[in-house]
Amino acid sequence: MAETLLMPFQFPFMQNAFLIALIVSVPTALLSCFLVLKGWALMGDAVSHAVLPGIVLAYVLGWPLIVGAFAAGMLTAVATGYLSDNSRVKQDTVMGVVFSGMFGLGIVIFVAIRTNVHLDHILFGNMLGVGPQDLWTAGSIGLVVSVALLLKWRDLMLHAFDPIQARAAGLRVGVLHYGLLTILSLTIVATLSATGLILAVGLLIAPGAIAFLLVRSFGHMLVVAVAACMVGMLGGVYLSFFLDSAPAPTIVLILTAIFLVAFVRRQVLTRRVSATA
Repeated sequence: MAETLLMPFQFPFMQNAFLIALIVSVPTALLSCFLVLKGWALMGDAVSHAVLPGIVLAYVLGWPLIVGAFAAGMLTAVATGYLSDNSRVKQDTVMGVVFSGMFGLGIVIFVAIRTNVHLDHILFGNMLGVGPQDLWTAGSIGLVVSVALLLKWRDLMLHAFDPIQARAAGLRVGVLHYGLLTILSLTIVATLSATGLILAVGLLIAPGAIAFLLVRSFGHMLVVAVAACMVGMLGGVYLSFFLDSAPAPTIVLILTAIFLVAFVRRQVLTRRVSATA
C-alpha cells in the first residue's frame, strides 16, 4: 500500500509537476485575494484568454512565448481600461468584447499557420511535460509577483476596497491600477505551462474566494488562500496520476470542491448565529 501511494513521487515528470504546482500556487493565491476583493474575476478571465494571439505571434517570429503573452495581456488590460474610461459602456461589457475578440484572433492566426505546437498544451497546459526552463520561468515570475504583492498589500487592499479613499490618502491610484494589471499578466504567463489559458482563471479566483468565506481578516485571507491553493494543486497532481486524468482540470475540480465545502460551512455558521440571536 505504501509503495502504491508513493509511486507518483518516483517519476521525474511527476516531480516536476509537483514542483511547478508549489511554485505557481503562491503568486496565484496572493493575487486572487485582490481580484476577489476588487471584483476583477472577469478581468482575470479576459486577460488569460486574450494572451493567445501574442503567444502565437511570438512563436511565428521566433520570440520567447513569455514576451508575446505578456505584451498581449498588457495590451488587453490597457485597451479595456481606456475604452471603459472613454465610453458609456460598462467595464464588464468592454472586457467581454475585447477578450472574445482577442481570443478569436488568436484562434484564427493559429489555424492559419503550420506549427508543431499542439493547441491543447496552450489552452489547457502541459504540466506533465514541464522542463527546467518552465520551472525557472515560473519561479522567477512567481518570486517577483509575490514580493511585489507582499510589499504593497496594504496599498492594494485600500485601492480594492475604496479607490476614492486611496486617492485622498495620497496613493497613486493609477500606478496601483496598472501595476495590478501588470502583475495579473505576469501571473498568467507563469501559469501557462501549468494550467494553460482556459483554466488559469480557476487559480486566479478560487483560492481568494475560499479564503474570503473562511476568514474575516485580510492578512489571514492571504495565508488561507495560499494554503488552499497548495492543497488543491498538489492534490490535483497527485490524484490525476491514479485517475489517469489531466492535472489542470483535476486541480480546478478540487479547488471547486473546497469552495463548496467552505460555502456550506459559512451557511451553517450563519444560521447558527441567526438562531442564537
